[in-house]
Amino acid sequence: MNSMAGERERETEIMHGINLVRLRERVRTYIDKHHYESALFWADKLVSLSDGAVEDVYWYAQTLYLTHQYHRASHLIRSKNLDKTQLSCRFLAAKCHYECKEWQEALNILDLVENNTVSQLAPSNSFSVTRSVNELEKDPHTKELESSINLLRGKVYEAMDNRNLAMECFREALRQDVYCFEAFDFLVNHHMLSAQEEQELIQSLHFTTQCPKEEVEFLKYLYNSRLKKYDKPKDFHIPSPFSCLSGNLDLVVNLAERHYYNCDFRECFNITSRVLEKDPYNSLCLPLHIAVLVELKRSNALFYLAHKLVDMYPDKPVSWFAVGCYYLLIKKNDPTRRYLSKATTLDRLYGPAWLAFGHSFAEENEHDQAMAAYFTASQLMKGCHLPVLYIGLEYGLTNNPKLAERFFTQALSIAPEDPFVLHEMGVIAFTNQEWVQAEHYFKDALAKVQAFSKEVMVEKWEPLLNNLGHTCRKLKKYEEALEYHQQSLVLEPQNPSTYSAIGFVHALMGDNVKAVDYFHKALSIRRDDAFSTTMLGNVIEALMTELSPCKDEPDTIPAFPIATKIDTSSSATESQNGSSSLEDASDIIKEVEMEGAD
Repeated sequence: MNSMAGERERETEIMHGINLVRLRERVRTYIDKHHYESALFWADKLVSLSDGAVEDVYWYAQTLYLTHQYHRASHLIRSKNLDKTQLSCRFLAAKCHYECKEWQEALNILDLVENNTVSQLAPSNSFSVTRSVNELEKDPHTKELESSINLLRGKVYEAMDNRNLAMECFREALRQDVYCFEAFDFLVNHHMLSAQEEQELIQSLHFTTQCPKEEVEFLKYLYNSRLKKYDKPKDFHIPSPFSCLSGNLDLVVNLAERHYYNCDFRECFNITSRVLEKDPYNSLCLPLHIAVLVELKRSNALFYLAHKLVDMYPDKPVSWFAVGCYYLLIKKNDPTRRYLSKATTLDRLYGPAWLAFGHSFAEENEHDQAMAAYFTASQLMKGCHLPVLYIGLEYGLTNNPKLAERFFTQALSIAPEDPFVLHEMGVIAFTNQEWVQAEHYFKDALAKVQAFSKEVMVEKWEPLLNNLGHTCRKLKKYEEALEYHQQSLVLEPQNPSTYSAIGFVHALMGDNVKAVDYFHKALSIRRDDAFSTTMLGNVIEALMTELSPCKDEPDTIPAFPIATKIDTSSSATESQNGSSSLEDASDIIKEVEMEGAD
């Protein structure tokens, strides 16, 4: 029996004097070298030489796929009914239709289930054996292929805007093959899961049954390092067994992402800059680097980067996202939307571009369109707090504090340490006249900002200091309120609202002279400041009742005797004396007027 099997194997290896094994190896070699046309030529001949062996048909279809002849590849597989009997062929046929954006056709092939038999192209040379499903369940290669099928099914569902089913398919793909990083990346990088769901996913994976013992902790660490982007950067450490990964760029970008989500933009910029020096077009780092350039208002650097990306990768959404962000930064909203539209055309599921879309509308106070863009981003980035934060901001600007508070609370549940979210929660509490709660949120946000602002706080935190000053004023903590307003003046010295607020606090403290001074400064910057104008009038009226019209003189008007007769017979000397007296009186009046002006 064994000798007969060996003879049959040799017969299948040599047909018409041609060694098929050697020719198959040549096809694989050409594929490895990316000589796809050469591989296609010899794969075609192999199908004829082997009389349509399943292995050779599969690799012929594979070379058709690699040369972008998707419909030919699918037709080849389906014409021989291999999509119904071979998992590998079914996967390849569905992938061909996926590349052609024929989503429903791809889904129909993936969902095709035979009654009780299905085969898989194993790495061995035997491809004609049909095995039962029960046998295949025990084969690790079958599990990996089923994972690939679920991964592709998830991509199809995502392209069809069915995010929930896509998420379940990616989860299942990762459970079937814990090494399938692509499924993990779709779930995490596309922000499909909340922080709790991410942890539940990691706990549900069967590491011990699918990984060698020495790789279990290694794989867990790599996945966990990608998940905890809202954790403190100081908590990021590499276990000693994996210390050789300290220079790995993926892990370095994970650290930069933690700095970004903890609002330490300077340190994030330093890290991403170092990464791009080593790997100039790192796909994981580029969106983060672009975002931090916008936060730091580095328009020149962003302009240069955007041009390089468009020149080298015009078919990638991140390139046009960079261009759109540059125009957003220089406040040119029409080109911003034009270039962001290109990014979403290339990938309509690209969440960062939808966020930037919302910003461009918010700049022009087009609240409805801004919220529409933010809602789209929130659907695409379920696990990210930024879309819901901006939705809350827009509701706040349209005088809908209840809905604003709901979205801010949702953002706070995702990112409890984010000072932007804490600040907005403080604004809502202030609006609701909950002064103590507002002070708590504002001071908590300030503590977070000061923790990473090693030098001077950046200008964008000026509203936080001013709002804290307003809250302290409401709580009658006037000295503390003045301190916060003065700190905000350091960040933005020409803000008339800050001068008005300081003047108001001085007026409440009874220091009307200083109040007048600050209201005058506010009006010198913004002449039509209604609040400063009204308060200045009120404070001056108060001063009129406080100050004496003549310094060191009694407030009562003295009684002067009324002359009944004028002596016209005065001598020239008396006349001169009288003239001198009038001049003296004139000087006295001038002095009084000057003092009054002071």
